Amino acid sequence: MLPKLEGFAAARLGSLDRAALAAVADDLTSFEQTVLSRADLRGVLTDTSITGVARGLVLRELLTGKVQEATLEIAVYAAVAVPAQEVPHGFAELAFVTNELLETGQFELKSLGLLAARRRVGGYADALLDTVDPSKFATIEEELFRWARTIDANLGLRRLLLDRDAPLESRLATLEELLANKVDPITLSLARFAVEGGRPRDVVGTLDFLVDYVARARDWRVARVHTARALDDESQNALVRSLMTLTGKSVELQIAEDPSLLGGVLVEVGDLRLDATTRGRLRSLHDAVASGRAYEPSLNRND
Repeated sequence: MLPKLEGFAAARLGSLDRAALAAVADDLTSFEQTVLSRADLRGVLTDTSITGVARGLVLRELLTGKVQEATLEIAVYAAVAVPAQEVPHGFAELAFVTNELLETGQFELKSLGLLAARRRVGGYADALLDTVDPSKFATIEEELFRWARTIDANLGLRRLLLDRDAPLESRLATLEELLANKVDPITLSLARFAVEGGRPRDVVGTLDFLVDYVARARDWRVARVHTARALDDESQNALVRSLMTLTGKSVELQIAEDPSLLGGVLVEVGDLRLDATTRGRLRSLHDAVASGRAYEPSLNRND
């Protein structure tokens, strides 16, 4: 299974009681069969010209109200994260591991290479961070960073947590003893999975990876909006819907009024910058005129 999808599934499925898990297993098994039997649906899900975010939105619209909420979130994540041609196989793998977890009570996490293990931890983080208010992200980043530095500074602790021959239960018990009720529950869960789902010798590296990962996730969940004049509720809701279509995530708007923009909006989310302001258009026109591009059509005509 794709490491990120495995991590996401481990988080989502691991949070369910037996009854909910059985319902999700039925949903995923049925949906796997539906994908196999419907060439039109399979065609959309495997179309490489369609972005992952678009596939996820199509699937969300198709499944909302028809499956368990956990099923919906796992299926949508698979459609977004898995390469298009492998999406049907991803659903098959999800159905298999869900049924296996239901039967055995175990979600087996096999040993992976360093980068793959970090991607698995990233998928686990995606599942948890989807439920977190963006205002908490800075706290989680700081707590993960401090925990990584604590391990770095304590030789005995480092030897225990990085010892691949030490029982996993003893490593997790030590972590729980030191962090339980002292950090945010999301921080604790991420720190646990850095040990459980990462590579033993890379616990500190994985924690530092998570610090950066949470920071980037926060950037994609907060949209900084600069506007020439106040936006009414309808305009704000429309902007949130448009950004969700673009990013696949529900975003929080941070709005600042700036009359110097003259009109329109400037939106910054993640590493995207969308300039639909009057000032931005005037600047583009000025640059085009200054470079001579504005005159090229006339100069190239054969009148």
